[in-house]
Amino acid sequence: MAQPPYDPYGYGSNDPYAPQPYSQPPVQHHYYGGAAPVSRGTNGMATAAMVLGLIGIVSCGTTSILAIIFGHVAQSQIKRTHEEGQGMATAGLILGYIVTGLWLIVWVFYLWLWAIVFGSAATTSTTY
Repeated sequence: MAQPPYDPYGYGSNDPYAPQPYSQPPVQHHYYGGAAPVSRGTNGMATAAMVLGLIGIVSCGTTSILAIIFGHVAQSQIKRTHEEGQGMATAGLILGYIVTGLWLIVWVFYLWLWAIVFGSAATTSTTY
């Protein structure tokens, strides 16, 4: 003999706390023509320009020259292909130019200092 289901409050089939049956979310219809929009990828040259510009700070400016080259190439590719990465290409260019300029100033100062040291040593004479 089977027992009837437990219903302490007498709601029957109108129980508001009973588990609700699973329902599918409504289907959204898109009325624009064509497929879903495809996300544009990030330009690899832009990424390389930014990374090389950052590394140029510790590499005596050798990679910052490559950052300038890759940044210009990336900007032209982004204009042509409409990829993402315009900001990274610009950041790579700015870092490349700043780091290259700073390292050029450091090297010019370094060579000027050596010229003074060796130039003054050659002109001094010891006469009594």
